[in-house]
Amino acid sequence: MSPITPENVLRHELIGLNATVSSSTDPSLKGVRGTIVDESKNMLVILREGKKLRIPKSIATFRLKLQDGTVVDVEGMRLVARPENRLKTRVRRW
Repeated sequence: MSPITPENVLRHELIGLNATVSSSTDPSLKGVRGTIVDESKNMLVILREGKKLRIPKSIATFRLKLQDGTVVDVEGMRLVARPENRLKTRVRRW
């Protein structure tokens, strides 16, 4: 498996990455940070201080810290899909 880069982050597994909600339509979610421990079609589960928070992908922008230390912002709408099906999608350059 190739390493995660900003160019291919949408096609990789997100579990285990550190994430911060950089913006959200729900003001109470802004600034939430922790480790992604689970992912479904519409939700990311972030472990924060021993609690699991379910964050809808469609209403948030996530700042992900990749394994090499690179930080990338990803719009949650681009993540809305089952993780196994996201591999098959074609991603337009942004």
